[in-house]
Amino acid sequence: MNKYELAVVVNAKIEDDERVATVEKVKEYITKFGGTISNVDEWGKKRLAYEIQKMREGFYYFIQFDADETVPANVEKNIRIMENVIRFLCIRQDA
Repeated sequence: MNKYELAVVVNAKIEDDERVATVEKVKEYITKFGGTISNVDEWGKKRLAYEIQKMREGFYYFIQFDADETVPANVEKNIRIMENVIRFLCIRQDA
């Protein structure tokens, strides 16, 4: 089992319940493919470094989880097609 951190930037123009549902869906993907979530860190609304899809702000979430090496690829494949996710990045944390 490796430790991973998934950074997700969610569209700031959507309603709060839609935003929460989007993050819950991301967490469901992690557990569906065999990962166990250890921590979810919500940074809130932040200004983006550059404009993405005519948006200047996004909600930042950092999700730490333990999983096998195949899980991040499967999670990324599903997150890539979510329309409320602006950007994401999954990295493996060193021990």
